[in-house]
Amino acid sequence: MSAAPHVPRVEPLSLAARLAGKAMALAYRLAGKHRYDDYRVERLRGLPFLVIPSVFNPKVPRTGAFLASHLDAALIRGGDVLDMGTGSGVCAVFAARHARRVVAVDINEAAVLCAGINARLNRVAHKIDLRCGDLFAPLAGERFDLVLFNPPFVRGEPKDDRDRAWRSPDVAERFAAGLSAHLKPGGAALVLLSTYGDANAFLAELARHGFEVCVAAHRRFINERLTLFRVRPAA
Repeated sequence: MSAAPHVPRVEPLSLAARLAGKAMALAYRLAGKHRYDDYRVERLRGLPFLVIPSVFNPKVPRTGAFLASHLDAALIRGGDVLDMGTGSGVCAVFAARHARRVVAVDINEAAVLCAGINARLNRVAHKIDLRCGDLFAPLAGERFDLVLFNPPFVRGEPKDDRDRAWRSPDVAERFAAGLSAHLKPGGAALVLLSTYGDANAFLAELARHGFEVCVAAHRRFINERLTLFRVRPAA
């Protein structure tokens, strides 16, 4: 019997960091930066991105910007990329600069519209195939060299379309169960997780489905630690 795959762990933040996070959240609320449901133009790594109501802002919570910063030619190597839960399309746009093609999926119709606008705004629309659907549902029979996923961090029922980016009752189980069928031989996924939410439960679910997981990058903020994991089928 083969050994179970090694599962990295995400250590919780210290009490001081959690308290600092609460103070930052209060400051954001007082400054009005907690409001996401409006129209904004953000710039990430020199590129413009429109964010529309109900669509996850890639810059204010930092996760989209962090994942996009790692999408370079050496990683993508001209392959086929799936951007799962594309949101504003920021990762799809950065991946498209180096990929043969990108399929970008989101369950929120407004996000698909927003990603399409940003693909055209950044002149990569000819490389991005946008689809509306739940996880792998719109991808029957398709396989990819690289899958990108910045999943909802919190377990629970979402309150509205924007909350789907934060909250899901079962995304870890369904993503882990469906991933193998959509990876080409030698393919991998990059999954971004945070200390905000139960990252270890997500990692355990990947291991339960036979994936090897290792840390690709991480970054510590005052109130949060982001970790980018490379996920491959176990040998």
